[in-house]
Amino acid sequence: MIAIKKGSCFKRLLVMAGAAVIGGVAFLYSGLYSMGADDPHYDVTTWALETLRESSIVRASQDIEVPSDLSSAERLLKGGADYNDMCAGCHLKPGKSQSDFTLGLYPSPPNLAVISRLDENETSIDQRNFWIIKHGIKASGMPAWAPGHDDTRIWNMVSFLKRLPDLTPAQYQILTARGKSDVVHH
Repeated sequence: MIAIKKGSCFKRLLVMAGAAVIGGVAFLYSGLYSMGADDPHYDVTTWALETLRESSIVRASQDIEVPSDLSSAERLLKGGADYNDMCAGCHLKPGKSQSDFTLGLYPSPPNLAVISRLDENETSIDQRNFWIIKHGIKASGMPAWAPGHDDTRIWNMVSFLKRLPDLTPAQYQILTARGKSDVVHH
């Protein structure tokens, strides 16, 4: 009699799982979920996507070796010019809290000019920033910069990100200026 109950319970579980899969597929094809960038996700969707993103980045970046010269002036200057050219349009700069471009993005890109992560492990922040710049983040608007940028150039941007929240608008202007003789290798 116990074997009959176990078999019956298994069949019910299988039917419920099948119904859930069919319901999920029907929902995907229904078009009922709004994909407009001006209509935020449901709270549970936001939680699931953020949890998946953060867990994935932590796992993927944990073994990246951080260069010992990340605080060098040369890295800071090179990274600043690249940040200004490639990142400031979305992630802003000192003295700016929004741009026309960032107003229409969902999710909104973080304002890296004001984010300070002093309470976190510095090595893991550097690893995380390197991985995000190199590989990008799917369905967020954050591109992967690796196809046209070598690791040295990406580490230079990571170096600049470490200093960015402490910069005044005037300091930012000086550190991000690109000289006429600066050659950008793509």
